[in-house]
Amino acid sequence: MKKGIFVTLLAVIICQCCFSNVNSTKIDEKKIKTVEQLFDNFSNEKNTIHVKVGGFAMSLARIFTDTKGVSGVEVYSFNECAGSVKERFNDAIKNLKDNSYENIVSVNKDSERVKVLVKIKDDFINEIVVLAGGDDPALVRIKGKIKLEDVNSVIENNK
Repeated sequence: MKKGIFVTLLAVIICQCCFSNVNSTKIDEKKIKTVEQLFDNFSNEKNTIHVKVGGFAMSLARIFTDTKGVSGVEVYSFNECAGSVKERFNDAIKNLKDNSYENIVSVNKDSERVKVLVKIKDDFINEIVVLAGGDDPALVRIKGKIKLEDVNSVIENNK
């Protein structure tokens, strides 16, 4: 049951991000080539909501549940940002092609765009990045050393 709470919370965060203006002289969205540049460019926009669960909190979570190798979760919501920020962000994720990540999901429906990128090394997922565009844009980054079979079990257990 405890494991289910963590997995459910993680699934809710990702789903919320998928469906649901500090300085406007930032890098042109067409020049953003990497995920890091995307995070750097948009993380400090005015009215950005940022939630980060890192080292200490994840250590506490491991006491109560199997975190499946996740060491940190970071979420940026741009829902409350100005329309110009949302538009720049949508253009940036539309043009983003970071070769250090593998694109495992790409969905375009009306004005909504969702990309799920992963970084895999030695049969472990080191990073999952969810880019959600549209009217409620968001960035989600999940870091850790996640076994590929754990991802499959989480999917199977939450159908």
